[in-house]
Amino acid sequence: MSVFVDEAQVHLKAGDGGAGAVSFRREAHEDKGGPDGGDGGKGGDVWLVADSGRSSLVAFRDHPFHRAQDGVRGGGKRRHGQNGADLYVAVPVGTVVRDLDGSVVCDLSGSGDVWLGARGGRPGRGNARFLTNARRAPRFAELAEHGEERWYNLELKLLADVAIVGFPNAGKSTLISRVSAAKPRIADYPFTTLEPHLGVVKVPSGVPGDYDDFVIADIPGIIPGAAQGRGLGLKFLRHIERASILLVLIDMSYMADMSPTDQIHSILSELEQYNPYLLERPRLIVGSRVDMADMAGTNVPTDNRVEFTISSVTGQGIDQMLFRLNAMLKEVRLSTTALPGSSSSNLPSGGISIPESASVAASALGHHVVVHRPMPEGITISRDIDGVLTVSGRDVLRAVALTGLDDVDTAMYVSRKLDRLGVDKALKKAGARDGDLVRVGDVEFTYYDEGSTAGAPFSASMRRKQSSE
Repeated sequence: MSVFVDEAQVHLKAGDGGAGAVSFRREAHEDKGGPDGGDGGKGGDVWLVADSGRSSLVAFRDHPFHRAQDGVRGGGKRRHGQNGADLYVAVPVGTVVRDLDGSVVCDLSGSGDVWLGARGGRPGRGNARFLTNARRAPRFAELAEHGEERWYNLELKLLADVAIVGFPNAGKSTLISRVSAAKPRIADYPFTTLEPHLGVVKVPSGVPGDYDDFVIADIPGIIPGAAQGRGLGLKFLRHIERASILLVLIDMSYMADMSPTDQIHSILSELEQYNPYLLERPRLIVGSRVDMADMAGTNVPTDNRVEFTISSVTGQGIDQMLFRLNAMLKEVRLSTTALPGSSSSNLPSGGISIPESASVAASALGHHVVVHRPMPEGITISRDIDGVLTVSGRDVLRAVALTGLDDVDTAMYVSRKLDRLGVDKALKKAGARDGDLVRVGDVEFTYYDEGSTAGAPFSASMRRKQSSE
């Protein structure tokens, strides 16, 4: 049974933050001194890491769930809770991360690339952090923020220097087994290859004892209609996308169902329908199985676009073809390193750094993760079917996450914080009317244009919503 898996789902749950503590200093002759509640610890983040040691997504087929460690709550005497440990989840190089709606959010195409898949919850602050000249004994602390929880679709696109494309039984598997140590299954019927195979090819560099090497991929056979999903279709066409060079293998044997010209036209047409940019990729068209070309006793028609004819059985033309592929790859790599910003002087000198505030870090090779989805910012307001205005936004939810909300001092603090964040202005802009019920997380209050209390427009009606459970 095949163990190659190139599509999977993953569930990432970041750690919850630790809550802040409400505590007061107690001494021998002072029953209740000043506040000394400590902060909680931050929840651990979950990072996806492109690991060159992984070749498949099979690990996610049975074990999709990954959770980082929670932060520890704060304690008295200003004791801070421990931060939760970050979790690093290894994925193969070439993994594309998609939202459940299919949109691409990240492309981990370089070894060592890391991407923040789920952000840990921020810790709550203890009551010692709320001490002011006017507020000498704060009786509230911040609750912790929950860590992000997300499902993603993972899709693997193999990284190879050369991708062999051609119809079933064109000799792709035999070729890769001839030029590398890869051992694909070989038999004389369509779709023998049910999964891609990678092999490393070594070619003499021209210096005695020195070799160049490159990675070659055997892609399962394309048939007419593959771009629309026929045969193995779209399941493997995506593995061609990252290859630097396309090796188009044409069956020259007397048993071929199509002439070389028709095979070339059909294969290039399927590639164009799947992704037009593939036709701009450097390619080498090679005639295969020439050892079987004259077995019928007739001349097999050829095509002037076929640059080499080879036999993987006898070895005819193999060396010349590999030298040509190696020269083409050198040209491709030279043109890539000549691009702006690709100079070796731009590469980081150390290992991978993962800044706490960033969702992307560069790999040790100087490659940057492509992130397609920015993190949401700001305040959003929506009105549900019952007319309730729901305010969302990370900072807004943070502002109401306090203990002791039934305390007047606490409610006043929350109200002023919401006003400073611009919630009052945003509600007016959203068309809020006097008497409207407003909900922020699990906190509700009644909206009044002028504010029910001077300087704290929401505090008089603020209350925490009762759980329905």
